[in-house]
Amino acid sequence: MIEGAALANILGFDIGGANTKAAFIRTHNFQVMELKTGMEYFPIWKRGKAELPALLKKFAGQLASHGGIDAIGVTMTAELSDVYQTKREGVNHVLDCVVQCFPSTPIHVLNVEAEMIPVEEARKHYLTVASANWAATGWMVSRLIGNCIVVDTGSTSTSIIPIVEGRIAAEGKTDLEKLANGELVYTGALRTNIAAIVGHVPLRGRMVRVSSELFAQSGDVHLLLGNISEEDYSVDTADGRGKSKAEAMARLARVVCADIEMLSQEEIMEIARFIYERQVDQIAEGLMQVYTRIQPRVNGKLPVAITGIGGKFLGGKAAERVGIKDIIDLSEKLGANAAAITPCIGVALMTAEKIEGEIRWKLL
Repeated sequence: MIEGAALANILGFDIGGANTKAAFIRTHNFQVMELKTGMEYFPIWKRGKAELPALLKKFAGQLASHGGIDAIGVTMTAELSDVYQTKREGVNHVLDCVVQCFPSTPIHVLNVEAEMIPVEEARKHYLTVASANWAATGWMVSRLIGNCIVVDTGSTSTSIIPIVEGRIAAEGKTDLEKLANGELVYTGALRTNIAAIVGHVPLRGRMVRVSSELFAQSGDVHLLLGNISEEDYSVDTADGRGKSKAEAMARLARVVCADIEMLSQEEIMEIARFIYERQVDQIAEGLMQVYTRIQPRVNGKLPVAITGIGGKFLGGKAAERVGIKDIIDLSEKLGANAAAITPCIGVALMTAEKIEGEIRWKLL
């Protein structure tokens, strides 16, 4: 930050096990003047944890090449990856990498209370910063909408975050607690194994069991149904082949131990439509669990705010399925780019407010 002027350059990271995202903001007179974002598919269990520092430096070079970086905000989900034996190891390694890359820059880490804390405190209370990125999304939305339930459907999982009277009202803090109370549904738009969505699919008038092998994933279903484009399909495919619809059909046929010579295109599409409906059901179940708990605390309507790559075709459909008609698309409030990577923008903004005071950012 430049002394004597309310100006700062802030870099925010959302360091995931599969995707890592970054956001650079430049503030002046307590207002966001510039926003730049980046995202890279970085499966840490494949690329190796030793490669993480190079990725962080790459983002810094791309997004903050002029004017330096005054502070860094960090949130993470990478600690859940099985490249680490424990969450303690994962949190500490991620923090080590950030400190290694930016040794002279103040670093603030998001915890589950939506607070930005120092690195040493984050190490000491590592479970409070593990998989805390949902709190950044909740914090951002709470500044825009007083009462709502956020449904953030990413590539891998769906966070369901209640907001009451402008505050995050989540009951769970850890992933374990959230899985139990409906605030985390481990299904996403790209990376979910089909066998984690359905046990049977309709085929030729019968319900046929599926293989539990990773033959296809949710990205194949949504590509075939037109919910995503090949460009949106940003992760590895199950068989390592391409992302055309023909290749997605071949993968989906394999789920019932068949192939594209054994099944017609319409049969494969029927399977895809069925899987899609069941995935919406999974999210709707979690949403209903949270909604019925929160609704009695709210006077008036309780809309659902959707965000993430699967926000419209999964989160929005889930809201409709449980009978909620008041649906707010956060991409219309934040912009499509910002809504797709809300947590890293959130930690950048929270870091800016930590060092400057309240920032005006609603017109990102």
